[in-house]
Amino acid sequence: MSRIGKLPVPVPSGVTVTLDDKTFSAKGPKGEFAQVLPEHVTVAIEDDTVVVNRDSDDRIARAMHGLARSLVRNVVEGVSTGFTKTLDINGVGYRVQQKKEYLVFALGYSHAIYYEIPEGLEAKIVTPTQLVLTGVDKQLVGQSAAEIRSFRPPEPYKGKGIKYSDEVIRRKEGKSGAR
Repeated sequence: MSRIGKLPVPVPSGVTVTLDDKTFSAKGPKGEFAQVLPEHVTVAIEDDTVVVNRDSDDRIARAMHGLARSLVRNVVEGVSTGFTKTLDINGVGYRVQQKKEYLVFALGYSHAIYYEIPEGLEAKIVTPTQLVLTGVDKQLVGQSAAEIRSFRPPEPYKGKGIKYSDEVIRRKEGKSGAR
């Protein structure tokens, strides 16, 4: 039995969950979200918990068991509390600003970089060098943060670039000087 898959998913108060064929959906204070579940698993909604079971004991079903449970948990957690990624921008003149549905980055290139904010994602600019992405879909929040980070990944000498707020950049010493 999968260690992750066998754990029941608690449903907090204020969240309603429904199952329609292979689509698991939830509605809560942060919004609503639906996820298509993989084959070889069955989902049962019991009182305030959701239980994921596998159809058989073959290799693919065992692999899908933990995945399906994690997807269900992400849907429930997304509509109840939401997901957040914070990005820090380091560098002289590096900044971000919002223009309508676009984020405009100045990252030391000869041009500005425009990033269209995807549907279902909320971007909040705390300071011109700090960006907070929030949403109910963990995959969308993480993928958008990774795409934004890829515009100018942090470099190891001065630490310039876009990094996650909890990311630690291992710095290099650089040239040791003339003798």
